[in-house]
Amino acid sequence: MASKDKYSNDLGLTLGMLTLRIWLGCRAILTGIEKYAGTNSSDKDVLIDGVPNSYGLTDTVTGKVYSLSNYHGVPVPLYEKFSNEPLIPTWGLNLYDTILGPALILLGLGVLLGIAQRISLFAMGLVYTSLTFGLILINQSSGVAWLGVHIIMVVMALALAKHNRFAVLKKW
Repeated sequence: MASKDKYSNDLGLTLGMLTLRIWLGCRAILTGIEKYAGTNSSDKDVLIDGVPNSYGLTDTVTGKVYSLSNYHGVPVPLYEKFSNEPLIPTWGLNLYDTILGPALILLGLGVLLGIAQRISLFAMGLVYTSLTFGLILINQSSGVAWLGVHIIMVVMALALAKHNRFAVLKKW
């Protein structure tokens, strides 16, 4: 029992696990939220010396907005590439497009909050693996490499899971 206490009381490993949880959780949550991002354009009067001009000159101002109507789990340019890929059935692509954003947000929250940590991390690893599969099919090697780094981080977090002091449902 003494050796188990030695490992569970290692503050460095606990903080390492917490750091990975924060990074992986925030990364997934923000990536999921970005699936709802879009742009909004509006015309604004051009100011001359701080006063609206009398010539009717306007400038188009574009800003980032988030809404359910902007949702695209798979970005439109990638969706078109995936739809031409014979190894990805249309029904599967449509399903993936629908669930990717919410799945990233839910898994990110699970990892960040430490809810069923091992299961949440494993599911996150599966999502990153599925993203890797798609990028391999459309020959996006740089994206595959970045996702490989994410997979390594998930594996590191799974290896450190026994040092996770701040978790809900620690057994899982």
